[in-house]
Amino acid sequence: MNPPLPLFRYHPEPLASGSIEASATTCQCCGKARGYVYTGSPYSRHELPPGSLCPWCIADGSAAARYEASFSDDYPLLDAGVAADIVTEVCERTPGYTSWQQERWLVCCEDACAFRGDAGREEIGQLGAEGLAQRFADFAWPAITWQRLVDAYTPGGNPAIYRFDCLHCGQAHYDLDFT
Repeated sequence: MNPPLPLFRYHPEPLASGSIEASATTCQCCGKARGYVYTGSPYSRHELPPGSLCPWCIADGSAAARYEASFSDDYPLLDAGVAADIVTEVCERTPGYTSWQQERWLVCCEDACAFRGDAGREEIGQLGAEGLAQRFADFAWPAITWQRLVDAYTPGGNPAIYRFDCLHCGQAHYDLDFT
């Protein structure tokens, strides 16, 4: 019997988000088949295809150390002034997530937020076109474009809207990504 999945502070539901999945594959790092694998490809000069690492080797940092790997881009966290130990935990000991362009870990209250996966359709509907336009003010899109996004949004689709929750104030934050 396999031990319970490790807990990831900044990615608390990696099965639900699809970053971890059940598999009988042997981990390339520890050589054990533990019942689960990481579905992404870490940043590394070593060949680490999706499904080649177990969550335990990510959680304890052994995969990052052995393969000089990172599971998320550190730039957004460093640019936001997040403490180095938090950047290390997110990038070296937390499963990343798959995105259309490149993942961008969000920050609130001087800490990385918890990644929750794709925002739900109902949640996006409640935010509405105006709410999305306010949250993504960098995109100078007309109101009709935001309304079309709300009407057509499908979790797991293109465009993608990822939800992050602040671990301190509880505020929901969103990242928009598309091809």
